[in-house]
Amino acid sequence: MGRAAGFRVRRARVALVVTCMVLALLLAWPIGLLVWANGKIQHVEALSGAPGTPGTTYLLAGSDARGDVIAEDGTEGARTDTIMLLHAPASGPVSLISLPRDTYAEIPDNGPSKLNSAYAWGGPPLLVRAVEQLSGLTVDHYVEVGFGGVQGVVDALGGVELCLDYDVNDPNSGLVWTAGCHMADGRTAIAFSRMRYADPKGDIGRAERQRQVIGAVSTKAADASILFRPGDQVSLLDAGIGALTVDEDTGIVDLGRLALAFRAANGPGGVTGTPPIGNPDYRPGNIGSTVQLDPELAPQFWSDVRDGNLSPGQVGGLPQP
Repeated sequence: MGRAAGFRVRRARVALVVTCMVLALLLAWPIGLLVWANGKIQHVEALSGAPGTPGTTYLLAGSDARGDVIAEDGTEGARTDTIMLLHAPASGPVSLISLPRDTYAEIPDNGPSKLNSAYAWGGPPLLVRAVEQLSGLTVDHYVEVGFGGVQGVVDALGGVELCLDYDVNDPNSGLVWTAGCHMADGRTAIAFSRMRYADPKGDIGRAERQRQVIGAVSTKAADASILFRPGDQVSLLDAGIGALTVDEDTGIVDLGRLALAFRAANGPGGVTGTPPIGNPDYRPGNIGSTVQLDPELAPQFWSDVRDGNLSPGQVGGLPQP
């Protein structure tokens, strides 16, 4: 073999080795990132062990530690301002259903009260049982999001665009807003999610804005350009996972499936909204104002969610006069 031929062989071998190394790095980075992220996930006992129902159901809860603050219904400590069921049926559209925190519900072992009382009284396990009893759906994955963590995620994304068609100056949530669409930083996004007293639709309007914030975050996080910014990937994963607490069996792959289901629910073929509401100011006994689901329509609604029989689009909301 001549010198030129030998040189070409060695060059081809070097090129092959370099190519293999590049491929290995390209494969190792996302795998390593997933392993790192999976190890950072916080877990909590949450699932009830109830027999499964068709499809996959995620319970999403937004937690907010309130210290010694006591609510009008007598509960204190940590609260859930956000309660959503994300259901991916065996066939049919994916549904993202907001449950108003003041929904009148039977709390297992405690009697009737506001739905978010279950979290204050018994943490994730009791909230899961209460939601299962209310909806008839078995929760397969519990995902709790800390409000402070959401602020960090929004800031890690460089802000998100949010829209509201009226002015707001609400001292309770801290939201100051001029009608229209604006880029919001993390602090503003949290105030946007929490605002209720200045919203003419109260808890229902807040649920709509919460879905808007989560939708804006998931859309921006899915931007393909982030694939070429490894540093941003780490920062975003670190902020996102730091905001989450999940049940004992949920891992990073399950969270990836949740993200896909969430995008499907918010897409043109998905279902978003609330269960049918009968009375937004139902006042039974001494537990204050609650949101009563329509006793005639709600059972069929939950069956349709479970079986994927709802038509894509918005569902539920306040009763029509």
